[in-house]
Amino acid sequence: MTSLANDTRWLDATAQAAMVAAGDVTASELLEAAIERIEAANPELNAVIITWFDEARATAAGELPSGPFRGVPTLLKDLWAHFAGQPLTNGCQALKDTMPRSEVDTTLVSRFRAAGFVIAGRTNSPEFGSLPTTEPTAWGATRNPWNHNHSSGGSSGGAAAAVAAGMVPIAHASDGGGSIRIPASACGLVGLKPSQGRITLGPYRDESNLGVELCVSRSLRDTAALLDAVRGPGIGDTVIAPTPTRPYIAELGSDPGRLRVGLLDHNPAGGAVHDECVLAVRNAAAILESLGHHVEPGFPQAMANPEFGRRFAALWSTNMGVGLERIAAQLGRELRPDDVEPVNWVQGEYARKVSGVDYAMALAANVDFRRATQQWWHDGWDLLLSPTLAEPPVPLGTFANNADHPLAPMARAAAYVPFTPAFNASGQPAISLPLHWTSDGLPVGVQLVAAYGREDVLLRVAAQLEQAQPWGARHP
Repeated sequence: MTSLANDTRWLDATAQAAMVAAGDVTASELLEAAIERIEAANPELNAVIITWFDEARATAAGELPSGPFRGVPTLLKDLWAHFAGQPLTNGCQALKDTMPRSEVDTTLVSRFRAAGFVIAGRTNSPEFGSLPTTEPTAWGATRNPWNHNHSSGGSSGGAAAAVAAGMVPIAHASDGGGSIRIPASACGLVGLKPSQGRITLGPYRDESNLGVELCVSRSLRDTAALLDAVRGPGIGDTVIAPTPTRPYIAELGSDPGRLRVGLLDHNPAGGAVHDECVLAVRNAAAILESLGHHVEPGFPQAMANPEFGRRFAALWSTNMGVGLERIAAQLGRELRPDDVEPVNWVQGEYARKVSGVDYAMALAANVDFRRATQQWWHDGWDLLLSPTLAEPPVPLGTFANNADHPLAPMARAAAYVPFTPAFNASGQPAISLPLHWTSDGLPVGVQLVAAYGREDVLLRVAAQLEQAQPWGARHP
């Protein structure tokens, strides 16, 4: 690699933007360094699946917006993030075969561009983002940079692998059941799921959806600065998170006071949790205690309700059905079973059998769950501390499609991710932090969850943890 590609490989996006602002490098030079790293590492990792390097070169050489990330190269996830003039496949073979190009940017993508990013391509995603691993039939498996035999997580697994490997310093990601936090845990990164309604999903999706979007990154300051740059509603949004009282970047280094933290170190649904994940969360609890916080066992009891998984599955499958209908409209024909992976086809078929009353009842049940969960914070707790995942990164193939048992990957996923979906349902902000590694070098993330709209509290405490147990110097 050239010296610039090496010298900037592990710099975060804030540092790279500062270099451009100071005139130490140009946006074009940063882009070429990123391209060099992508071309060197991607053949083994398969994190980046679509590139538009020539268009990115033209962007970098032109007049860039004077946003906080002016001149910094980045990548978009291959899931619902439309970029005008470029293809989007959602991890689906039928769309890969046709490569339809988007007519407009989504609002968030336009905000990424306004922030000054130079967008160079797309990262791999499981088909329609449905699994906590990134192994779509269409594009093949993304490998974890820490161990190439293991999953990088999902659904933002391509984004996480690209950032963890040093291809780019930060990458777009989205989270409908843990899809920012899961790969952040698996790849040793920061992954913040914002509050529902914090960032618009317009113009194609709305904020009543389980999903949110932001990024995976290597530093809290990158995550906070990006949240400042892209937060806020879009046209027609009806779910809108409260406006912060000051920039999120100002929360880093601010004293959060002495907080009451609930420790959840077991699976609330009764399944197993790997010893390394238990160790990770108990070590984090000890650090928080040393920082002056009060940590004691406690969590919202609604998470232990056996009905939660069924209700979440009803909403998840219905969202899948809607997504499949949109893909059919995009293709101009009905979808066939061989167009879609079995795990997603059967969910779409199930959604067709769900009546309007069934769906309304699932929504009502989710409202009950949201209120019961958020009540825990209202009753005097400040944060919930848990593992992000129930296991360290799993081997590739763990969630393989099985035509005879098409929902088997979803059942396996439920055991892997018992801690993340609840907060998509409740709409609360949650962050995964890279605070632990196993003896054989695999990352294990720890999750913090705050009350609705309180990303500020999350960032203050996360910054304390970043200072107490820095992770920035750890690389695959």
